[in-house]
Amino acid sequence: MAAGRGGRGAGTIASRMNPSIPTDYPTAGSWLAGFVRSHAKRESPRIEVLLDTAGPREGRSYGIRLELDGRFAPAPDSPPIELDFQEVVEGRPRFAWCAALGERVRATARELLAAPPATG
Repeated sequence: MAAGRGGRGAGTIASRMNPSIPTDYPTAGSWLAGFVRSHAKRESPRIEVLLDTAGPREGRSYGIRLELDGRFAPAPDSPPIELDFQEVVEGRPRFAWCAALGERVRATARELLAAPPATG
């Protein structure tokens, strides 16, 4: 076995990885919904993810809101977390981008959990 981190062939495998993962709008949206869901649910398993892909966003961008017991973050009168399709395509194979988005989602989930219960 080769000495150093990763063992045998670690450098060889990394050199063959392609950071450009071809995808289309629905596939990137599905990946994004799963990614956001997994990070939001680390704060509370009851949080749900709403991914808006309709209207002017269709084929171009994604709007994200988190929902818990009738409360939303960002609030309905505020813009959602907005991500451009190309940003998602280019960002998803990059660890730093995913880490930053994951923390942004978790912070939004914590804000939602701290908000007062919905009345009505």
